[in-house]
Amino acid sequence: MGRERLYLFDTTLRDGAQTQGVDFSVEDKRTIANALDGLGIDYVEGGWPGANPVDSEFFADVPKLKQARLTAFGMTRRPGRSASNDPGLVAVIETGAVAACLVGKTWDFHVKVALGISLDENVELIADSVRAVRESGREALFDAEHFFDGYQANPDFAIRCLTAAHEAGARWIVLCDTNGGVLPDAVERIVREVTAHVPGDRLGIHCHNDTENAVANSLAAVRAGVRMVQGTLNGIGERCGNANLVSLIPSLVLKAPYRDIVETGITAEALKRLTPTSHLLDEVLNRLPNRHAPYVGSSAFAHKGGLHVSAVQKDPTTYEHVPPEAIGNKRHILVSAQAGKSNILAQLAEIGVDLDPKDKRVGRLLDEVKRREHVGYSYDGALASFGLLARRALDQVPRYFDVSSFRVIVERRHNAKGQLITVSEAIVKIVVDGETIMSAGEGNGPVNALDTALRKDLGKYSHYLADLRLVDFKVRILTAGTEAVTRVLIESTDDTGERWFTVGVSPNIVDASFDALIDSITHKLYRDGAPASVTVTPIELPRTAKR
Repeated sequence: MGRERLYLFDTTLRDGAQTQGVDFSVEDKRTIANALDGLGIDYVEGGWPGANPVDSEFFADVPKLKQARLTAFGMTRRPGRSASNDPGLVAVIETGAVAACLVGKTWDFHVKVALGISLDENVELIADSVRAVRESGREALFDAEHFFDGYQANPDFAIRCLTAAHEAGARWIVLCDTNGGVLPDAVERIVREVTAHVPGDRLGIHCHNDTENAVANSLAAVRAGVRMVQGTLNGIGERCGNANLVSLIPSLVLKAPYRDIVETGITAEALKRLTPTSHLLDEVLNRLPNRHAPYVGSSAFAHKGGLHVSAVQKDPTTYEHVPPEAIGNKRHILVSAQAGKSNILAQLAEIGVDLDPKDKRVGRLLDEVKRREHVGYSYDGALASFGLLARRALDQVPRYFDVSSFRVIVERRHNAKGQLITVSEAIVKIVVDGETIMSAGEGNGPVNALDTALRKDLGKYSHYLADLRLVDFKVRILTAGTEAVTRVLIESTDDTGERWFTVGVSPNIVDASFDALIDSITHKLYRDGAPASVTVTPIELPRTAKR
């Protein structure tokens, strides 16, 4: 038997917009809608026209999508009004969207308490509203709100609601776990029972993640027969979020039994856009991508233990469940105190250094990494610093500038308005091509002040750093007491979109920060091909690890 078509419905722009702290602009919505269309999503729910100015403006000038069917969201007509005399329903029907998804009650408890009407009247609301959408020439979808709770409380009434929508012409009847509290075994059982009344190729699933089971529940529903899956990018949504399409899509496309029983509109080439699309949403929301996210996170295919790395280099399937390239991700070989020579060689290869495994410098570099990690460094999260350490050992990093001295002053004082403020001032003295340059800078903290002063004038290197930005700064105290050793991790980026991490360790937090900052600047200068300032003798690594 051939595979059945499974349709993907994205509600990032509607249900995802209900996430605490998320506020999409109209342009944000258009950007994300086009990205979803390029990914191969079948339905893009753009929002609820008439519910707020942003959604109304979005639907007033809808984007021209190539594949996805733009869908407007709304609710069934209100009690006491006809479908043609309900402004909310009319607003949904009169948009430029080709489909309309209406939410209605299917739990008798909600009908009685929230709506205060009879069960029969609720069924009429559903049928009238779906019929109105169909008569407008648009595709009709019915979201059966609280369906699983409603089915378990009163299965006969819940099924009546579904069949009313089905008979009125709804293309899809979507079973919603609105409270997110149902578990996979119950979802699978109930969906199988529902298919006796509504065919599976007319059923969809919409799950919330309040028990961390939204993806599992969606997969269970597919096994039971539904042929539409709803979800959001990165699982955003109200409360604990929605089913994460970024996890669902590759599982449906690449994993048995789903790849054998259903097919989606996601091509192999489009699947490679999954990681960039996931990260695009994070960029729009101005937040860092979750590095531990399944499939698309930077750690999803990261290998740290020497035993793992050795096996992965022989055959990646030893420790990888799918090829990272299939979803637009890539493999990362980490270096740490748990590393072996395989880690070092793999990481050197990733940064473009081809070294013979028998080269004695490999073992010495491994010893140096372990020695440094013993005193507090952590290179598995600071690969830019590791790259500089390795390249310096191989005489590949020029000396761009020397820091003669720096000074930081933190002062609490009253400003001209009489407000008590704290200001950091830094003075940095550097040498470039034999010329001493001294710069001063202010900042809202010592590191910010040092960064400002250092980049204020780096001579011939200043233009290389014009787009350099520090995006994150993490401090960890490694030992207790006032003389504690501190590790600082700095994340940087520039207009290329690359993000890199550098590390510094010292009993003095400013020293540790400055070392990480210098590594960040040096990484950018090296990557961008900046010319050397002076000839430099390679740093000689110790032949044995020292404590």
